[in-house]
Amino acid sequence: MAQAPLSVRISHAPPPRLDKALARDVPEEAALSRTRLARLIGDGQVRLNGTVTLDPKARVAEGDIVEITVPEAVESHIEAEEIPLEIAYEDDDLIVVNKPAGMVVHPAPGTPSGTLVNALLHHFGGKLSGVGGVSRPGIVHRIDKDTSGLLVVAKSDAAHHGLAAQFAAHTAERHYIALCHGVPEAADPRLRGLRGVSFEPGNILRIETELARHKTDRQRQAVIWGGGRHAVTRARLIERFGTPACIALLECWLETGRTHQIRVHMAHAGHGLIGDPVYGGRRKLPQKALPEGGLEAAQSFPRQALHAASLGFEHPLSGDEMRFEADLPSDIETLCTVLRGG
Repeated sequence: MAQAPLSVRISHAPPPRLDKALARDVPEEAALSRTRLARLIGDGQVRLNGTVTLDPKARVAEGDIVEITVPEAVESHIEAEEIPLEIAYEDDDLIVVNKPAGMVVHPAPGTPSGTLVNALLHHFGGKLSGVGGVSRPGIVHRIDKDTSGLLVVAKSDAAHHGLAAQFAAHTAERHYIALCHGVPEAADPRLRGLRGVSFEPGNILRIETELARHKTDRQRQAVIWGGGRHAVTRARLIERFGTPACIALLECWLETGRTHQIRVHMAHAGHGLIGDPVYGGRRKLPQKALPEGGLEAAQSFPRQALHAASLGFEHPLSGDEMRFEADLPSDIETLCTVLRGG
């Protein structure tokens, strides 16, 4: 089944190709991205002046009439599961959840169930985004399985497109709390000489590189200097642990949002995250620098010590500025307490 065709009249001075012209002239409430429009064109769902066209690059002119048939979204093959969720906010168009460490965001061959999407399908009970032609929660950004914290998910197509645009434009605010090996400081001459690393006023660490899949390990990301995806991370020192200091509590924030970005960037700077099994390296902590129990607690921490602590964005429909915060989870909070000697 499909909805009644959407009729669009190409307005003044259109872009020369059909998909770009439609991206400009299709009403915003239709919630059709250029990618979705190109897919509909390729599927034969678009008529230009009464004739089906399969070419997204087809020439258009002012006054042309385009009819777009949007098929109803098919049901997702993913099973709904009754899994408890910690909900920070919810309305008709989106939901903000505080994801626990250990939960995968989206099903994959190795994790077909028990994911955030499985839980959301049950929670939503049918009100789902149909972006891409499949009815499912609108995942517009992810955090790693063993990273805890805040995530926004779209429930409607309009919210999905609006949120995705903000993340693509890097206007969404994402701040993390992390524990790392060593203490990154502007006075460190090693950091001053490391490519891609600089300091901004206020002892703000700035790391700017390109990231791409590792050449030999496809599960990892790597810093490269040509042909990768631009990535910028900033970090601010919150607290030092140890005498001499050998662990730091950081606030990190993303200018871009790439896979494993904070973990890869901090490892590149020589300050891999505590507990990170992939990028943490084999850096050893001084035997006598930490309070009793601190060394064992840090070395045995079972995941990367990374928490998505705050999330800010503009509501994609109302335009309201929204910001959410999530307290440190108990495992990181307990580790900090032990490192303080508490």
